[in-house]
Amino acid sequence: MMKDKALEELFLAQKPHFSDNADFMAALTKRLDAVEYLKQHQEATIRRYKMLMVAAFVVGIICGAVSITYVLTTPADVPLFTFKVETGILLWLTENSRWIAATGLSMLMTLGIISIISNIQDILRMRVCLKA
Repeated sequence: MMKDKALEELFLAQKPHFSDNADFMAALTKRLDAVEYLKQHQEATIRRYKMLMVAAFVVGIICGAVSITYVLTTPADVPLFTFKVETGILLWLTENSRWIAATGLSMLMTLGIISIISNIQDILRMRVCLKA
């Protein structure tokens, strides 16, 4: 409550004066130019984000296709990776390498999709703020 009263007093204490000289118009033009510069910068940032999103999408598609092709073209009874051991957790990892690789790829693709959707939402929010 005290802050509101202090703000109100601050605003009431301001007594702006307006003059008809060229200084006012120059300052106004300078401020409008600064606003226009910021708008152009934000539009360029949105374009850059869009291009990065497209690049990330293409790289993701290529990497996913290569990974899935590798997993599907290797024989089913041969593990994807081996550690040349016969005991412990490394043997379990060798035996279940296909499941581990498939789970890892699925988690990586899910993370990528969530990240892309989040970035799209950020771009849309920036665009709305830019038009407001």
